[in-house]
Amino acid sequence: MSRITLQTAETVNPEAKARLETAQKNNGFLPNLIAVLANAPTALETYQEVGAINGRTSLTGGEREVVQLTAASVNGCGFCQAGHTALSVKKKLLDDDAIKASRQLGELADARLNALAEFTRAVMANKGNVSDEELAAFFAAGYNEQQALEVVLGVSLATLCNYANNLARSEINPELQAYA
Repeated sequence: MSRITLQTAETVNPEAKARLETAQKNNGFLPNLIAVLANAPTALETYQEVGAINGRTSLTGGEREVVQLTAASVNGCGFCQAGHTALSVKKKLLDDDAIKASRQLGELADARLNALAEFTRAVMANKGNVSDEELAAFFAAGYNEQQALEVVLGVSLATLCNYANNLARSEINPELQAYA
């Protein structure tokens, strides 16, 4: 049971109604994250707008999912782990081993993706103040300054989602249970 009201198209603030309905249409169901964020129309707007911006970064879809899965795991957000696992599987962005390693904060077989996961964890653990060695290792894996900042962007998006879900303690939707 969610500690924060799960809004519906019938109960939501009119300011958030179109965003909630669009999310429901696009997903085929209303993710509980959206239902929670709809309590604060600006939070829902931020999530959707920053999510769209994050989707335009120079990181590949799979790389963005490594950031999201890593952040969800660090932040203990089972809902986001399930949601990003579902997305990664359905869009074939990551293989099963990469998903599992990201969720378990383990080592990814792909050295470049592993460097990305390690850098994401370092950004989170140090609130962006990574060591020179951590930044150098990220660059040595083939990433650049733009992508370092795009990891920060991805972490910021994940933080909104992970913290909102952790605050609400809402259940994982049935449509995502298989990915939990």
